[in-house]
Amino acid sequence: MARPSQLYLLSYNSVQALGWFVALLRLLPCLAPPSSVHSSYAVAGDLDWCTRRRFLPSCSGEGGLTSFSLWFGKSPRWGGLQISASFGTDEFCGILGGIEQIHVQSSPSVFITFMAWSISEVIRYSHYALTTLKVCPPWLTYLRYTAFIPLYPIGVGPGEMWTMYQALPFVKERKLYSGFFGKFSMSYHSFLVAVLAVYPFLWMKLYLHVFKQRRSKLGKTGGAKKRA
Repeated sequence: MARPSQLYLLSYNSVQALGWFVALLRLLPCLAPPSSVHSSYAVAGDLDWCTRRRFLPSCSGEGGLTSFSLWFGKSPRWGGLQISASFGTDEFCGILGGIEQIHVQSSPSVFITFMAWSISEVIRYSHYALTTLKVCPPWLTYLRYTAFIPLYPIGVGPGEMWTMYQALPFVKERKLYSGFFGKFSMSYHSFLVAVLAVYPFLWMKLYLHVFKQRRSKLGKTGGAKKRA
């Protein structure tokens, strides 16, 4: 009989995989006329709830669910990297939802971000869900630890960071989130500039860490095949 933690992992990761798959299906028609990549936020922006996953337990489906792993995964260092990297995602969604500026929302960089997110997350959460059931095929494991190589840089550089940079003038002009950030004697514009300054370094640490995971996971998979 499945444990409650396993049911949670399966449910959480299945819902995430389905949500990102729906987003991907909505985005694909933007590539063909008469649609346009400029309409990507209009067709998929309402699915940004998928990105709010850091407020729920970090679920890999590759191990047990413990109270410690709710925020920090398997180690404080890895959990810290996950949470740090999620700030860029949160700022991206916060800008698009708060600024309501058509020039920013219709930017091709939004389409690039959504596509990179959707493809990578469909693969990742499908892998987690099937791993929980112990029926994950080897090809999906390979995709999980290979597709990120081009998708992560594409999503971050010409995607998230370029969108945030384009939004800076509008954030400053409209004094976005001034009520909250005013409590800390700073502006959201200043905070966003700081995020853009440190985000590449935080992201690079996460990116290199996933490469280590790739060597570990695919190495084990390859070893298991040879012994079989």
